[in-house]
Amino acid sequence: MPSTRLDPRRVMTSFLLASAVVLAGIGSAHADPADWTQYRHTSTNNPRVVSGVNEIFSGTIPTANEVRATPVVADGKVFVGNHDSGELQAFDLTTGQLLWQAQAPNWVHSEMIHADGRVFVGFGNRFFQDGSEGYRGTGESGVLGLDPHTGEILWRHYTPGEVMPTPVAVGGAVWAVTGDRRLYKLDPGTGEALDVVETGHIASMSSPSERDGVLFFGGGAPAPYTFFAYDTGVDDFAWQREFPEFNRGLDDVPPAVDAGVVVTTANRALIPGPAGFREEHSIVAMDTRSGEIMWRDVLGVGPAPTNNRSGAPMIHDGVVYVGSPTTGAAYAYDLHTGVRIWRNPIGTIKAAPVAVGDDVYFSTTAGDVYRLDTATGATTGILELDGALAPAGPIVVDETLVVPSQSRNVYFVPLAEFPDGPAAAGGSLASLGDPAAPLGSAGEALGAAAGSLGADAGSLDPAY
Repeated sequence: MPSTRLDPRRVMTSFLLASAVVLAGIGSAHADPADWTQYRHTSTNNPRVVSGVNEIFSGTIPTANEVRATPVVADGKVFVGNHDSGELQAFDLTTGQLLWQAQAPNWVHSEMIHADGRVFVGFGNRFFQDGSEGYRGTGESGVLGLDPHTGEILWRHYTPGEVMPTPVAVGGAVWAVTGDRRLYKLDPGTGEALDVVETGHIASMSSPSERDGVLFFGGGAPAPYTFFAYDTGVDDFAWQREFPEFNRGLDDVPPAVDAGVVVTTANRALIPGPAGFREEHSIVAMDTRSGEIMWRDVLGVGPAPTNNRSGAPMIHDGVVYVGSPTTGAAYAYDLHTGVRIWRNPIGTIKAAPVAVGDDVYFSTTAGDVYRLDTATGATTGILELDGALAPAGPIVVDETLVVPSQSRNVYFVPLAEFPDGPAAAGGSLASLGDPAAPLGSAGEALGAAAGSLGADAGSLDPAY
C-alpha cells in the first residue's frame, strides 16, 4: 500500500548516520550504462555518450516544436520531446529519420529517459492553478511510460502538479518531483504509485541528480527555499537544508554531483531601483553526506532573468563550469575549494555546458555555442545557430556535438568541424539554421527588451 508522508522535516540522528553509509558508496545498483536514467545522463551533468553505432547523423533534425529538454541518445535512437505542443519523437541516430511520434497531454520539458527497455517522460506547464493549494501546472500533468521501439504509450500516471523536471530511474523505480510539492515513486512496469512523499516545496525545473541511489534537488515556494537529499535505498530523506536568503531559482536548477560535493545555484531578488528588477546570482557547494556548505560565491548582480533562472552547473575533472542568466557570463570554479578560476562574459546562459578534454562548450540564449579553453576560459571558437539555446545544453555523442534549439531543430555538429577562433561566428555551419523559424539574436533582443516582465504570462508567476 503506498504511503503518504506528511512531515518532510522528520530526519532522525540515527537515520543520518545510517544514510551516511549509503552516501559513502553502498547504494542501489545502477542501470545498464547504455541507458539514460537521469537528467543529462550523469550526476555531473557532463554527458559524454558512447553511441554504439558505426556512424552518427551530421546536420539538422527538425522536430515538431521548440526543444527545451536535452535530447536523449540510447539504443541507436534520439528521443526528443517538444515544448508547448507536447510531441514525443524518436529518430534514427545514424540517418536522422523519424521512427515514430507520440503525443503527451501537455508541455514536455522533461527528458525522455531510457531505462530497462522503456522510455519515461514527465509533462506539465509552468502556470499556477487557482485555488488554495498553490500547485504549479494547469491542465494535465504527470509521467508517461512508452515503448522505445514503437512509441506506444504503455501507461499514464497523472499528478496534481506539473512534472517539468526530468524523472530518475533508479533502484527498480521511476522517481519524479512535481509542482504539487511531492516526490513520486512509480512502478516502471505499470506507472502505479509505490510511494508518495511530501516535500512541502514546489519543484520547477530542478531535475534530481542521482548519485549512489540518492536524489539531490532544489525546492521553491513556499519559503524558505529548501534543498533536499533523498535516499532511495531506505525511502527517506538523508538531509534537508533551508536557504532563507534565496527567493528565486533554487527550484530551477538541476544540481551537479561528484566526489562528495553537490553544486547548485540560486538567486536573491533585490529591491527594484532605477535599473528595474535585479537579482543576485550565487553558487553553492554542499557536502553530499551532511548538506554542510563547503563553499559559496556570488556570481554577480544583473537584470532579473525571465522564466527559469537555471544557471545549471556541470563538473569535469575537479572543476565546476557554470553560466549565469543574471550576469551574462561563464565561470569555472575549483570543485573542492571554491576558488574562482576564470570568468568570460559571453552572454546569457541558462543551460549546463559540456566538456571534452581541454574544451568546454556553452550555449547562450542568443543562439550561439562558445568553445572555451577549460584552463583559461579563453574563447577558441563560436558557432552561430538559429533559436535560443535554453534551457537544455549541448551534449557530446562519440565525437559529435548535439545541440537542441528553440528553433525546433536539433543540430549534430562533428567536433572536428566546429569553427575555430573568436571571429568564426556564423561560419561554415550557419546554414544549419531553419529559415522557417528565424529566431536567434533577434529573438534574444526581444527577450531582453521584455525585461523582468517576460514575454508571456508565465514569467509573472509570483512565487517565481
